[in-house]
Amino acid sequence: MYSLKMLVRIALVVAASFARAGEPPAATAVSEVLARGKYLVTVTGCNDCHTPLKLTPTGPAPDWDRMLSGHPASLEMPPAPKMAEGPWQNAFAATNTAWAGPWGVSFTANLTPDRETGLGKWTVRNFTETIRTGRHLGRGREILPPMPIPMYKNFTDQDLAAIFTYLQSIPAVKNRVPDPRPPAALASVAR
Repeated sequence: MYSLKMLVRIALVVAASFARAGEPPAATAVSEVLARGKYLVTVTGCNDCHTPLKLTPTGPAPDWDRMLSGHPASLEMPPAPKMAEGPWQNAFAATNTAWAGPWGVSFTANLTPDRETGLGKWTVRNFTETIRTGRHLGRGREILPPMPIPMYKNFTDQDLAAIFTYLQSIPAVKNRVPDPRPPAALASVAR
């Protein structure tokens, strides 16, 4: 199921993450960490936004060939519609991967282990710092809505390590997600 190269990478991620957490890596088997990570990714709804929807005869459905690859690079979004005033203030793409609101326009990230467009060059530390701080790589741009950083930052270190380990085990999808658009882009459309 996994290549030798992938198993070595997963084992290194597991060993490094549990060494930092003060636990011996032998205490937790790689398969248990992967299962825990898959469970957390599933129940916390990561696929809801990071896996593009596609139109099927029965309606929108996740495009599992692009699982967790974020906003499709091939789907160039026009300017966001004028935002309504009052309680209706957001819009989202049919793929559920692009969101517009008072923050501007955000595009869901590629969480696959692609080294050029996803998390392939990241470490468990990069991932943990991103979730804990709400900033890209723990120090860059702010992670924008609808990402539930206020909730996700409460994961334990072990949970974040398991999530990251699982994300490193899924198929890599080359998909460069666009940069967020600032609120000013929305203001110019509204005029």
